[in-house]
Order: sequence, then C-alpha cells, then structure tokens
Amino acid sequence: MTQSQQTKSVNDERVKQRSRFHQALIRPELGGIFGTILVFFFFFLTARDSGMFSPTGVMNWSIVSAQFIIIAVGACLLMIAGEFDLSVGSMIGFAGMSIALLSISMGLPIWLAIILTFILCMAVGALNGWLVIKTGLPSFIVTLAFLFILRGLTIFSAIATTKKTIIGGVRDAAEGDWLAPLFGGKVLAGLFTWMGENGWIETFSRGIKKGQPVIEGIPMLIIWAIVLIIFGHLLLTKTKFGNWIFASGGDARAASYVGVPVKRVKILMFMFTAFCACIFATAQVMEFGSAGADRGLLKEFEAIISVVIGGALLTGGYGSVIGAALGALIFGVVQQGLFFAGVESSLFRVFLGVILLLAVILNTYIRRMITGER
Repeated sequence: MTQSQQTKSVNDERVKQRSRFHQALIRPELGGIFGTILVFFFFFLTARDSGMFSPTGVMNWSIVSAQFIIIAVGACLLMIAGEFDLSVGSMIGFAGMSIALLSISMGLPIWLAIILTFILCMAVGALNGWLVIKTGLPSFIVTLAFLFILRGLTIFSAIATTKKTIIGGVRDAAEGDWLAPLFGGKVLAGLFTWMGENGWIETFSRGIKKGQPVIEGIPMLIIWAIVLIIFGHLLLTKTKFGNWIFASGGDARAASYVGVPVKRVKILMFMFTAFCACIFATAQVMEFGSAGADRGLLKEFEAIISVVIGGALLTGGYGSVIGAALGALIFGVVQQGLFFAGVESSLFRVFLGVILLLAVILNTYIRRMITGER
C-alpha cells in the first residue's frame, strides 16, 4: 500500500469516527442523560442520609416524576409536530372538575364520568388543533386563549353547581367501580406485603396498619407513565405515523407535498396531549378523592420545560420521548431532592429557570450543527 493510500485510509477512518461522534452528539436524549446523571450524583452526595434513596423516598420522587412524565409525553409529540399547547394545565383542572361534577353532582357512575370526561377533553383538544389549522394562527395564541377559557369554565361550573371550588366525595363514589382502580389503584401489593413481612421494606409499627408495609404497591400513576413512554417511543421511532410527526414539524409544506397528512397529524397530536392531561387529572382525583378548580396550575410550562430539557427543539421536527421522560425525571428528583436535602423549596423555581435557559442554549447549538448554520 502506497503512502497516499495509507494516508487516505487514515483520513477515511478519522472521518468515520468524527461522523459517529457527530451522530452521538446530536442525539436528543444526550442532554437528558447527562442531566439525570448529574442530578442523581448531586443528591446522592447531599441527601442520601435523609432517606431520599430509601424505598419510601424512591416512591415519593417516582410519583412526582410520573406526573411530569405523563404530560411531558403528550407535549413532546406535539412539539415535535411543530406545535405548543398552553392549555394543558387548565385541561387538568377542567377534567378533574368534570369527573367530580358528573359523578357527585349529577349522580353518574364513576366509570361513565371518566369516559365522558375523556371524550370531552379530547374533543377540546381536537378543537384546538382545528382552530390552529383553520385560522393559521400560532398554536401559542390559540391554546393560550383556551388556557383562560378552560380555567374560567372550571371555576364557573364548580361555583354555579356547588357554590364551592373544591368538590369532595369522589373516593367514596369510586368504591367498587370497575374503572376507577385503573387510575387510582396499586399493583404488586402482594409483593410489597411479602417484602414487609421479610423485613426488606419498612412497615407500620403502630395503629390499625401495624405490620403492613409503608409502601402498599406501585401506584397506577407510575404504570401509566411507563406505558405512555413505551407507546410514545414506539410510535415515534417504529411507525410511519412517527415519521409523519417528524415531517410535520420539520417542514409542514414540504411534507404535505409528498403526501403526509399534516393537518390530521397535528390535530391528532393535540388530542393526544389532551388525553395525557386527562390521565393526569383522573389519577389525581382518585388519589385525593376530590377535584379542585385550581389543579394543574403552571403544569403546561413544566411539561414544555421537561420536553426542552429532553432535547426537543422549540422549532419542531426534532426530539425524543425518552429524552422528555428523562427531563421529567430530573424535575421530580430535584423537586423532592431539595426537600430531602433541607433546601428552601422556592429555589426549585430558580432551578427551572436556569435549566430551561441552559437547555435552550444547548438545543440552539445542536440545531446549528444539524442545519449547518453559524
């Protein structure tokens, strides 16, 4: 082999290695992975003696993270499709109040109240998408309007019907219902009882629950989060519809020219976002046994921040459900970790602002790498 051929071979290998490095660098999950490692490492050093990583502590931040994950998955797919939904938080309050009013005030079975609420919320999501497509207005404006509309309707309906903004009695109404445990139940209860009997996890030492495990099972909220992650990831990476989502957010006009049903994709993503918000709301109502008109406040921004931390571009066409889930996990761990570490809880909002700024800077750099901009 001549020297020029050897040099060419070396150069080719370098180009190949650089290409692999470049591909790894622009993976949307990269920021979420590094962020998750850093957050866990930090709290392992500062809060491990406070019980944060005990079974009870792990369950606490897992539940909080699951809440963020559920709404982040819907927000992620919608952002990849090139749109935003700022009405998610108000949708959570609206859905919870709908379930309470239909079941407590109107006397419908819980299962029927839940199904009707899902239909109603997804119809509102479809309306959001239809208005964005039909009017050509930015989804930011349309969903901002629905943020106020839904919140106002939630408060008005509660006061007009019951003269209160919090409606209780849902847990009692859900007794014996066949659908309610799908949102408010727990799984693997027998496993945790067995672990408690063998001393592997903490049990109650007094009272009517003496001898029972402190952790009675895995809440359905966590199961829903896992199911949505798997569904969203497979949809996005293994199906034609997933390619349509990327195409709709990347260049909607070019996508429509090659036969992608851009309008239908966007409307369905708005409906899916509403579906995720309704899951969150239903699980919350079943957990607390009540619905409040102020539930879901600021959740829309927390969902968007989770997605941005997870590597999605604000311009659409790029992102990952796994990354969004990691961003939501970071949220949950930090929120609970500050409590375990004894840090003032108001600093959580400071963290949100800082992490959002850093994530946007990183995502802008990645976008420039992808597009070749300077």
